[in-house]
Amino acid sequence: MRKPLLLICGVLVLAVAAFLVFGRDGTPGDASPEAGFARDMATHHAQAVDMAFIVRDKGPAKEIRSLAFDIINTQANQRGMFQGWLQQWQLTQATDQRPMAWMSGHGHGAAPAATVTAGSMPGMATPEELTKLKQAEGTQAEVLFLQLMIRHHEGGVEMAEGLLKLSTRSEVVSMAQKIVDGQTGEIKLMTELLKQRGAQPYPSILKTS
Repeated sequence: MRKPLLLICGVLVLAVAAFLVFGRDGTPGDASPEAGFARDMATHHAQAVDMAFIVRDKGPAKEIRSLAFDIINTQANQRGMFQGWLQQWQLTQATDQRPMAWMSGHGHGAAPAATVTAGSMPGMATPEELTKLKQAEGTQAEVLFLQLMIRHHEGGVEMAEGLLKLSTRSEVVSMAQKIVDGQTGEIKLMTELLKQRGAQPYPSILKTS
């Protein structure tokens, strides 16, 4: 009698785990990489938009203002898509799971990422750095914005590349690849803009091959 009961309990546990990962009718579940990516990237994008608004409102050089405008529009639109996916999948926007849990070994049996730990979102600016950006003016503000945004984009690329290793869901994979391509291109542009201002990016957080 005990063995059948244990077997039933084991099947129930597996069923619950499968529901959390794959959700209803094959849609991503609450603990899936797709849901974690959508939630974390929405938060990540929100900070990029905030930083772009901060520098835009300082009346920077035309090329910085244009870059800030592009970041605001692109990342605000993508953030809306992430939130739309969660609604479509009947999942909550918030969760009690720690940020980046989906990329640090949770979901689809993924191996932990070397540079990411649960609870730590790569590339995010600290409150102190945001305060410094708000207080900066002129070229100093432009340089700090570029340095912070390059590191922020590197974090976004790392998250998107992590998703590409964990998911085969077409719309999520397509968005992740757009983020990798788009933000990699902007990193190159921002590095050149820093060079024009006699400055360098912060040390890269991306792994080198």
